[in-house]
Amino acid sequence: MSNSLFKYIPFNVAQMTSDIEQGRLALPDIQRPFVWPTTKVRDLLDSMYRGFPVGQVMFWRTGAEPGMRQIGTEEKPLSVPDHLIVDGQQRLTSLYAVTRGRTILRADFSRARIRIAFNPFTEQFAVPDATTDRQVEWLADITPLFDDSYETVEGYIERLEQARGEIAKAERKRLSSVFNRVCGLASYPFSVVELDATADEEQVAEIFVRINSEGAVLNQADFILTLMSVFWEKGRRELEDFAHAAKAPSSTGPSPFNWYLQPQPAQMLRVTVAVAFRRAVLKQVYSVLRGKDLDTGKSDATRTREQFAHMQRAQEQVLDLTNWHEFLQVLERAGFRGAKMISSDNTVIYTYALWLIGRTEYGVPLDRLREVMGRWFFMASITSRYTGAFESQFERDLGLLAELSPGDSGGFAQCLDHVVDNTLTGDFWTITMPDSLATSASKSPALLAYVAALNILDAEPLLSTGKVRSRLDPNVLAKKGIERHHLFPKQYLRQQLGITDTKAINQIANMALVEWSDNIKISGRAPAKYWPEQLGDKKRDAGLTDARLERQCHWHALPDGWSEQDYWDFLEQRRTLMAAVVREAFALLRSDGYEPAYPEPTAPAATTPARGWTNYGVSVLDLIEAGLLSAGTALLPSQDNLDAIAEVLPDGRIELDDEVHDSPSGAARSARGGGTNGWTFWIADTRGGPRSLAELRQELLGNEG
Repeated sequence: MSNSLFKYIPFNVAQMTSDIEQGRLALPDIQRPFVWPTTKVRDLLDSMYRGFPVGQVMFWRTGAEPGMRQIGTEEKPLSVPDHLIVDGQQRLTSLYAVTRGRTILRADFSRARIRIAFNPFTEQFAVPDATTDRQVEWLADITPLFDDSYETVEGYIERLEQARGEIAKAERKRLSSVFNRVCGLASYPFSVVELDATADEEQVAEIFVRINSEGAVLNQADFILTLMSVFWEKGRRELEDFAHAAKAPSSTGPSPFNWYLQPQPAQMLRVTVAVAFRRAVLKQVYSVLRGKDLDTGKSDATRTREQFAHMQRAQEQVLDLTNWHEFLQVLERAGFRGAKMISSDNTVIYTYALWLIGRTEYGVPLDRLREVMGRWFFMASITSRYTGAFESQFERDLGLLAELSPGDSGGFAQCLDHVVDNTLTGDFWTITMPDSLATSASKSPALLAYVAALNILDAEPLLSTGKVRSRLDPNVLAKKGIERHHLFPKQYLRQQLGITDTKAINQIANMALVEWSDNIKISGRAPAKYWPEQLGDKKRDAGLTDARLERQCHWHALPDGWSEQDYWDFLEQRRTLMAAVVREAFALLRSDGYEPAYPEPTAPAATTPARGWTNYGVSVLDLIEAGLLSAGTALLPSQDNLDAIAEVLPDGRIELDDEVHDSPSGAARSARGGGTNGWTFWIADTRGGPRSLAELRQELLGNEG
């Protein structure tokens, strides 16, 4: 790599913080929001105070023309920065926050000010606490020193004299000298590597990875968000605010909150660039935003301004709450009731992009658009359309619309319907779909599509008078409710049929949605024995008629005489019937008479955070005894690329591949290798849906707190 790409330039703290203040040096979240604990800020200041080296920082020239202004600013136009901070963000954020008294953005999107205390007698920095606040020897916050050192020092000495009595002249002089050394941190010199504006994002990313001790990796979304910090800071903040507001319901009015997705800024960015530029490959979008001609490779400032203005118009549509919540009705229409039923966030994001394009450019009426996009989302979900090389797939989908004229609502609907029909063919329903059900994964797209189908058909749980759709309210966290139950009980399969492979036992086709009370009665008995008794009990106690029971057996894909069947024949036949139920429900999405009527989800109850230190005293057995987890519950990895299924034993231990582990982490290490936190690694297939062991532990601690 040629040395012309960079040069060394001298900078001190005061120069850098002044440039940040004046907007000449951009301090974007290229390495995510500020994540340093305050103790690390304290250590940085202590090292600088003692004259130790604290590493070099790296800037990247933006190449912006002098006097160029950001777009979209409603008040005084902001200048485009001369430099971006590529490496050293945490250090410079710390120094900027402390010396200028500015708040920082935490990872949870909250804002806070960094306070560092200092004791001039011991020359010690500290994170303020009750001790430093109470003892007069401590200056509780050093920030005022950098604004008005004389007044701050005089005020400190005055308070000290009130507590201790008059201070000798020599001691006063020594204290002033020590405080001057703290103020002198503003002159601390940094070695700055300046990357030239000709360096492209791949070169910058490679340099960053090679020198960054934290091992962070920059992706194309990072670079586009960084460009937004330079040319359109307001737009970047709007993405962050939207993502923050989507995390919890608002008590003050409409918000992006929903039960399907808590989007990250980068995810909403993908929707914006899809709507604005008809692109999904972010590397190409980055070049477009830099004003590059994709044929000549040359950049042009005018083109940059035009592209960001185009992006601004698109983002207004993307973040419009009316658009956002109208789109979410598409997922509801498709039978998907919440995040537990979403196997791929990308499917939500890219379906939203297509919905917006159909609505804003092609003018598709809302009712028609809801039908078309509901079918599209169902198809994309069941086929995992946007996993793997998802950018390329979505660009191909966007390319299908290239020949349509603006306002051609019929053409848009016909184009997408054509893709859906050509994807979900007869062979798909009779061959591909049954084959995809031959798994035990609780997040299988095929299984989630089957549950969505039960919602569409307004089906009842097996042997129940309720409704599946009402029991799947995304805010229902009841400990005793609907659950997936083994039709051929695990104990029966193991002890009577000799089937011990957990994957075989937990096959999707061996599970049905039933009432919790029913599951207790069934235990480990053979289907031929418990099933006739269950039918008799329900006819007598719940008043279920033969016709109603017949409909339930149809919805739950039970073959005739299933309780007497060979287990493997039963699985094969039930997969075929489940696929037929999904096909039947999918056909309803095109019906004019179909309109889902789901109960309105309720807002989540406020929870009190549990004491973190008590986590270490909780075991899996505690979860079982509290009724949060059942012996025999299947545990699946949180990482989709791992094919492992564990089982909770009655004594709280975990069995994986015939090996018993004393803790979740032990089982996780066996499945994944290396140091792994088993509480976050394992997802339990619980009565309320998939939940991590960490979530269950937190619920237990919250209940006890």
